[in-house]
Amino acid sequence: MKKHFGYILITYIVMQLSSVVGIPLLFKIGVDVLGQPEDTVRNLVPGYWLVISFTLTLLVVWGILRKSDTSTGLERTAPMNAGGSIVWAVVGIFMAFIAQSVAIQVEYALGIEMGSENTQMIISIIEKVPLSMMVAAIIGPILEEIVFRKIIFGVLYEKMNFFFAALISSVIFALAHFEPVHVILYSAMGFTFAFLYVKTKRILVPIFAHVAMNTTVVLMQSIYKDEIEKMINEAEQIQGFIGGLFL
Repeated sequence: MKKHFGYILITYIVMQLSSVVGIPLLFKIGVDVLGQPEDTVRNLVPGYWLVISFTLTLLVVWGILRKSDTSTGLERTAPMNAGGSIVWAVVGIFMAFIAQSVAIQVEYALGIEMGSENTQMIISIIEKVPLSMMVAAIIGPILEEIVFRKIIFGVLYEKMNFFFAALISSVIFALAHFEPVHVILYSAMGFTFAFLYVKTKRILVPIFAHVAMNTTVVLMQSIYKDEIEKMINEAEQIQGFIGGLFL
């Protein structure tokens, strides 16, 4: 592995652990320096630290990528042309949602409870600090594709075939979300994005698909949450009415 990849991985790991120090520090600044009520600061600090830590990490990673030769063996081969890459980026969005749906059904068949605690926690943070939506929808997916697809999958793919490289990197990707119960769900996403990367040899393609997918989910579960719940309730009422006609 190139040393520049190591620097990026270390930066990403430090970011994941930074809340242990960053949140208490931000809390102290908010209460002692800014004089804000403790309850208010306690609710806002996680969201603001999320924005600060992810933004700084993205800037550091971008700087490393910009100044270093961080291309993988995969990217040193001829990439797909721009037009084809755009098509696969769009198709990749639908592939990701299909893979997610299939994985959900598999987990349901195995008796795994539906719903992601990680997603619900992020939505809760967004409701308190709307700016953190930028992290969940854009910055997070960009960093994840660089770390888990470009680096981890890319390095593994140089040593083994697609299936095993995608499997290992996808499981690591799943475990990094701290929801081992949903390893199938996250791994399905990892396989999809790894396929897009191999197919086009452009990391921007899985980045686009990942960002689009996360943005859609975030919007549906935060901004349009009430509207969606209303539509679901209305659909259930209609279904119950129709069902009643046939009883």
